[in-house]
Amino acid sequence: MDAFRNKLDGKLAALLFFEPSTRTHESFRVAALNLGMDICGFADPKASSVAKGESLMDTVKMFVGYGVDVIIMRHGKAGAVRYIAERVNIPVINAGDDSNEHPTQALLDTYTIHEAFGKIDGLKVGMIGDLRYGRTVPSLAYALSNFDVEMHFIAPPALMLREHVRMFLEERGADFHEHDVSSLSSILPELDVLYVTRIQKERIPDEMEYEKVRRSYTVTRELLKNAKESLIVMHPLPRVDEIRSEVDGTKHALYFRQASNGMYVRMALLYSILKEG
Repeated sequence: MDAFRNKLDGKLAALLFFEPSTRTHESFRVAALNLGMDICGFADPKASSVAKGESLMDTVKMFVGYGVDVIIMRHGKAGAVRYIAERVNIPVINAGDDSNEHPTQALLDTYTIHEAFGKIDGLKVGMIGDLRYGRTVPSLAYALSNFDVEMHFIAPPALMLREHVRMFLEERGADFHEHDVSSLSSILPELDVLYVTRIQKERIPDEMEYEKVRRSYTVTRELLKNAKESLIVMHPLPRVDEIRSEVDGTKHALYFRQASNGMYVRMALLYSILKEG
């Protein structure tokens, strides 16, 4: 990391987060600071003129007028980041848009898998949880479709993959399988990676539907007794009750390492985009 410290001195990044964030916002912020960049923007739209009714485009135009070199944006509407990227003449990084995508999370996830195994090809990756409303699984699935990976999607029936994600994987010729969440214990012994996600309470439109699926799966020490010695358990965080804290001390738990990797991967991304020449 020291070799890249202050390599982007004088550059200015706008962090425009229209949705709450801890890891993504802070890892981008620290990544930019490590590179010597200055930072502007907001982590809470209530602290900006958005709360007064200012349009998304007007907010962005203001920061472009300040001479920012890159916009890092999270938004609660799918496609909002792409909308902005097509209308400004500086780089725009998607830090998550609704339940659509979270591409930089997929970058750090694939990096973490490669760091753990020294490869990605040939692995069996299980992704469990809210596959319908969560944005990390689609992005990771898109990334893994570039490799020789066997993917297993595990979820309650109401939270299975969205059709356009399934169609994308089929068109790519990806090797993937879908399972009911009740099958977790039987599938687990085959897996090299178990990627756990939380139920997206804030995105499920019906409270009763949320109550039906909450706590439908929990990763415990007891469950992991049947896993490979080399299995890694990942989670984009935050977690709620889908991984018990008792798992944290096991050799399988990699989610905090995964989170710390976010800073390094986002440093690399910013440098690759903004480096001179």
